[in-house]
Amino acid sequence: MKQLIQNLRSGVTSLEEVPVPQAKSGHVLIQTTHSLVSLGTEKMLVEFGKASLIQKARQQPEKVQQVLDKIKSDGLLPTLEAVFNKLDQPIPLGYCNVGVVREVGDGVTEFAVGDRVASNGSHAEYVSLPRNLCARIPDHVSSEEASFTVIGSIGLQGMRLIQPMFGETVVVIGLGLIGLLTAQLLKAAGCRVVGYDVDQRKVSIASDLGITAFNGSVTDPVNFVREQTSEVGADAVLVTASAPNNEIIHQAAQMSRKRGRIVLVGVIGLDLKRSDFYEKELTFQVSCSYGPGRYDEAYEEKGHDYPLPFVRWTAKRNFESVLLAIANGALRVRPLISEIVPFTSFQQIYGNLTDKDRIASIFEYPVEEQKVTRVVRFGHAVQAQGTLKVGLIGAGNFAKATLLPALKKSNVSVYGIASHSGLSATLMAKKYGATVATTDYRELLNDKDVNLAIITTRHSLHARMVSEALAAKKHVFIEKPLAVNAQELEEVRQMLMQSNDRLLHVGYNRRFSPHIAKVKSLIGDRPGLVNLVLTMNAGALPANHWTLDPKEGGRIIGEACHLVDLAVFVTGSLVRHVTGQSMGEQSNSNTDSGSFFLGMENGSNVIVNYFSNGARSYPKERIELFYQGKTIVVDNFVKTSGFGWKNFSSLKTPLDKGHLMQIKMLSAALREGKPLIPVREIMNVSEATLAMVRSLQENRCIQLS
Repeated sequence: MKQLIQNLRSGVTSLEEVPVPQAKSGHVLIQTTHSLVSLGTEKMLVEFGKASLIQKARQQPEKVQQVLDKIKSDGLLPTLEAVFNKLDQPIPLGYCNVGVVREVGDGVTEFAVGDRVASNGSHAEYVSLPRNLCARIPDHVSSEEASFTVIGSIGLQGMRLIQPMFGETVVVIGLGLIGLLTAQLLKAAGCRVVGYDVDQRKVSIASDLGITAFNGSVTDPVNFVREQTSEVGADAVLVTASAPNNEIIHQAAQMSRKRGRIVLVGVIGLDLKRSDFYEKELTFQVSCSYGPGRYDEAYEEKGHDYPLPFVRWTAKRNFESVLLAIANGALRVRPLISEIVPFTSFQQIYGNLTDKDRIASIFEYPVEEQKVTRVVRFGHAVQAQGTLKVGLIGAGNFAKATLLPALKKSNVSVYGIASHSGLSATLMAKKYGATVATTDYRELLNDKDVNLAIITTRHSLHARMVSEALAAKKHVFIEKPLAVNAQELEEVRQMLMQSNDRLLHVGYNRRFSPHIAKVKSLIGDRPGLVNLVLTMNAGALPANHWTLDPKEGGRIIGEACHLVDLAVFVTGSLVRHVTGQSMGEQSNSNTDSGSFFLGMENGSNVIVNYFSNGARSYPKERIELFYQGKTIVVDNFVKTSGFGWKNFSSLKTPLDKGHLMQIKMLSAALREGKPLIPVREIMNVSEATLAMVRSLQENRCIQLS
């Protein structure tokens, strides 16, 4: 299928051939018939892409601070590499999609194959969307009209926030597409609507739709509104304009009555004057997209709807309201259609996004039902038989920024890449010379040309995918953790026993860092008694971040396992027992701030500190080793210092957590048929990490079997 994307570094907009996504649980697969181009939003994205690095930085000062913090903790070169990798990730365009349901995922009961639906899908021939971001289209609403659903709901949500009452005067500032839709909805709600813009054509369209409209570049907006309201002022102002200056918000305050309401839907300067708001006790609010549920993973991805008696208008119910308004004639959208263009002729629109004569442009897609193809093949040469060929499952940030570059530098062939959306798999396949991109990872597991499966998906999928890969006779590299609960770990153990000719590696890369190699060279493989303190300054995450979901195991299982592996590797001993304590009076098993004592089989003692409440500017990791009257400190895999050693004082390198060396050594180990990390260590690290969480749950020391 074809999908429209934009490169954030170059600003180039292009059509990309990508595999069709799957209708996973709670989702529907839609074959697109029409999609509306949000000219304002997409113009901003295109212009951002075309801007220089300096201009990009000026537009996002908060990101600049994040970059500066990362430079302090990780160094300049790794930070620049991360920034450029991020800019090299093209983004899909579009969010106003209409199409026909072709597949429904598990748990979806409100849609059936053949239904026409509106969704926030991108400009692509097929899209897979959560059921709570889709709405069925009434029979007598055309697909062209229905393509206004999502952008109409943006205006509707802003309107709901101002809580308009019948007879009130509401001003709409900015008569672009959202402004014209919102003005009509306000009029349908019984409000007296005044709107203005600096574009006379838009003013004329608004007048034809029954709006009291005027040109703000000719007529003084504040005086006009005061005259229209007998000097009282507007009851509410809805700002749908986009402008970098602060004049619009000043005008909105000046034209409001005392205790008036102002809601922002557009993008404007927000250097508020206190006197504007103080004297009239004005309220100001920013509207968030389509309505309640937007950006809530529980609502969008997990399909948990908000109870109607408590949250009357969700994103989906706003979609349905807009469709109803179109159906009953309260919302007229046909006068707003400037052009309908074949999807493959996208440059007709994107080549001139500054055309002020356009209000709404619509893409039209082929109507015939197409064969659903979840594999795209490229003309890249397949290496000779016997060489290591990788099937990469998961093309997220870690795979893009770290793993794929390491594979390339190690001359390891990436045969195929699988991702849920298909877009990231396609782009990475083209960049790294892979032969296959797919949205079905089993295509790679069943492909005879793949002999190593590398899995970098969400943690809850790891154990199942490892077992499937082993059953398919593949060697496996699983990015940690191996499992998120004891049952999963046992299932993997049993599968390994049945697949003793296949090798399993877990991505505990830190043991391959040159800094850890130096530590081992100083103390030896079996050093005897060691005191070890391992600290990870992990940093806080938003409460809704996926790694904090108990289903995904949480951050202790997902990331602190790195420190447990270091404990096993550095001491040369397995973990015997674990005791943990989280912050606060009561232990919290889902914490991301805790300290753990690991008693090793050889009598060594290890303290693992995993903290989320430290400064981001402080280095992320620190290792302190105390041994036979000597000390070693590893500072964030950049500097290692020795105290009391005759022939060693320090080692300095660029940030090196061992990712590249891990791949090089893994490649050699697989050729020799030998595990890179002994299975007993892999299992012990997994058991100990699970025991850390169990210790918090049961508030006791956990003995390992």
